[in-house]
Parts: sequence; structure tokens; C-alpha cells
Amino acid sequence: MALLCAVFIMLFISCEAKLQLRKDINITALFAFGDSIVDQGNNNNLITHAKCNFLPYGKDFMGGNNPTGRFSNARTPADMLVEDFGIKKLMPAYLDSNLKVEDLKTGVSFASGASGFDLLTPVVASALPLSVQLALFQQYIWKMNGFIGEEATKNIVKKSLYIVVAGSDDLCNTYFMLKFPRKIQYNVDSYTNLMVDGASNFINDLYNMGARRIWIFGLPPIGCLPSQILRGGGPSKICVNEYNQAARIANTKLSNKIHSLNKKLPQIELLYINIYDPLLDIIAKHNKYGFEDALSACCQGRNEYLLCDNVTKICENDANYLFWDSYHLTEKGYRVLLDQISN
Repeated sequence: MALLCAVFIMLFISCEAKLQLRKDINITALFAFGDSIVDQGNNNNLITHAKCNFLPYGKDFMGGNNPTGRFSNARTPADMLVEDFGIKKLMPAYLDSNLKVEDLKTGVSFASGASGFDLLTPVVASALPLSVQLALFQQYIWKMNGFIGEEATKNIVKKSLYIVVAGSDDLCNTYFMLKFPRKIQYNVDSYTNLMVDGASNFINDLYNMGARRIWIFGLPPIGCLPSQILRGGGPSKICVNEYNQAARIANTKLSNKIHSLNKKLPQIELLYINIYDPLLDIIAKHNKYGFEDALSACCQGRNEYLLCDNVTKICENDANYLFWDSYHLTEKGYRVLLDQISN
């Protein structure tokens, strides 16, 4: 089932957002910010461990054996969304040197694998901070002013949809794994406040640059990621409740903040997307959704904490797996999750 047959308008009931079809709004461009879930290859030329422009990544992408820097075996949610909206087939990375003006007009991704709302998260991983992603968006605006004129550019910026996917790396890597200095400085309550403050600042900055329709994706149940299960759950393959609880706390605060910003910022259409519950349901009832394994990685790094590499063991059929590597879903996993969100 396709995620979007038409375009969604945002309705808000308390802190929960509902999606309702409305056919009189036309989204012709989509921009992505955040982390590896929607990084389409921006990390390819960075000096960072968070990159995947090599096989087995992309082994099923556009005919096969085509690694592009997408953290999956094939397409990402950003690709699926632009196709579902009828905008284009794939979402390109802004730092792709082969981009044409037509590619820019319909939207690009500024996201960078291993980035986050905490300013320390991208620094530790040598990723692009959200502030740099915003600077690249400003550069995009200047470029488009030259290509198509200020009025046409302003129209694109105002009418586009913006998606933001971040937060998982803050908790998984900066807080629970790195520990120093964040876990010494903060408990979970105060650290999730820091994360939400970062998200709020980002939304305000994006709004001040002209964005109006913004979707903020909440955190998944991070304690069920294969990497986190190995770290905190052990060989019994049990989700780590401590990590999931932290994600739930962050999501509640993020949802409340978005509800507040919707009242505060004129003409903004902010939507909080709950992916925690749909993904947890897929994990719990994975056979119902067509997966044989929902807690192991198809592509296991050398100690399963790591991303795939060129000596990585790969499962025989990735369609049987919810997770591609220890952090990211397979293309099928993303498709099922997006379809669940739209139901």
C-alpha cells in the first residue's frame, strides 16, 4: 500500500497529531534534515566512520550493487516519501556533485549520518551538525535565487515539506555509549531536555528561513536496535528497557514542544510523527508483517556494534529481516513502517 495517495494536512488533538487526506494541497518539493535515516550520501566525502558508499550497502538499489551512501540495502524513507508524493523517484543528497537545477527545485537531503540534536553528537562522529545543515540550506537558497530568481525560490521554500529525523544517535551513541561527559553531566530527564531544546532551536531557525510545513519524526524504540540489544540485552535478544524508556521520555517531551510551537509560530504546520509504537508493533508481531527476524541484523558488522564493511557476513534473504544493519532497517522494513504510520 502506498503511503500517500494525496497530500496530508496536519490536525492536532492534544499532543497527538493525526493525518487526514486533503487533496487541495500540492507538495512539489521535499527537504530532509537529520541523521543517517535520511542521509542520501552527504557523508560520502567526510572523514568519518559513519559512511556507507561501499558494498554491501546498496546491494539492492536501482538494479543492484549500487552503493550511494544510503544506510540501507536499497532505498531510504526519504526516497519513498518523494515517490509517494509523486515528486520524483529518488531523493538526492545536496552534496552530490552531479545535481542539476531540476533536482534542486524538487528538494534534496541535507542530512548527515550520526548527527543529532545534541551539539556534541555530530562533533564526536565527525558528522554535519544541524547548524551546518541549515547553513547548507541557506546556501541552497542563494543558489536558487541565482538560478530561478528570488520570488520563485521563496515560493519553493514556503510551500515545501520539511522532514527532520534525529535523536537516536544522541541517546545511543553520545549518552549511553560514550557516557563521558554527557552521562556524568546529565540524568535521562535533563539530557532529554537538552535534546528537545536542540530540536526546538532547529525548528525555530528553519521557520525563520521560511519553512512552514515541518514533520518531526520521533525516536524509535532504540533498545530494540540490534546494536543496543547486544550492548545491553545480551545474547538472549531482549530489548533494553532502559534505552526504550529514555526514547519514550524524549518523545513525550518532543511531542509537547511541537504542540507548543504550533501555537506560538504563526502559519506553521508542525507535525510530530510517532514511529515508536508502530515499529514496536512490527517487532512484536513480525511474522504478521512478513519478517522472520526482527531483532537481528541481516548485515552484521564484525562485532555487530559496527556498520557493515567489505568483509561483513550477509543474510541469505534480506526480505526476511526487519533490520539491515545494527542500526538501520531494510528497504522492506522502512516500507512497512511508513505504511503503518499512514494507517
